[in-house]
Amino acid sequence: MLVLSRKKNESIVINNNITVTVVEIRGDKVRLGIQAPKEIPVHRREIYDAIHAQEDASDISEEDVTSASKASH
Repeated sequence: MLVLSRKKNESIVINNNITVTVVEIRGDKVRLGIQAPKEIPVHRREIYDAIHAQEDASDISEEDVTSASKASH
């Protein structure tokens, strides 16, 4: 993991097309502004994990249906 220090209004650039800027620092919270192309999804980690948990559950359900279908033939 790369760890960088930034102050308010300072930024980092990722892959020439994503910019992360420190917008505000208040106590133990940091607000970040993210500029990225619309086709690049940007999520908070807990939302990302929930999305992928649903996708994994969906994949398992589809596998169960396919297996059950094959077993009944």
